[in-house]
Amino acid sequence: KVIRISIPPLTAERRKELVKQAKTIAENSRVAIRNIRRDGNDELKKQQKDNSITEDELKTAEDTLQKTTDKFIAEINKILEDKEKEIMEG
Repeated sequence: KVIRISIPPLTAERRKELVKQAKTIAENSRVAIRNIRRDGNDELKKQQKDNSITEDELKTAEDTLQKTTDKFIAEINKILEDKEKEIMEG
């Protein structure tokens, strides 16, 4: 047995709402990543204060953490851009 439901095409207004929701989700994701970076930096500074790591190791770890953060934020931005195009084309 088959159930068929006709779904009308999206209106321009609805498409804009969906893009706005996607932007909100992307921004929340970027904020979450930045919070993780902040927590990581705090932990690194705590370790350096406890003499578990040296100042050079601290700087290296902070740089690595920043590069990783940048990579994932760029990935979120790319996904958002692709999703916006997909929503507006449809």
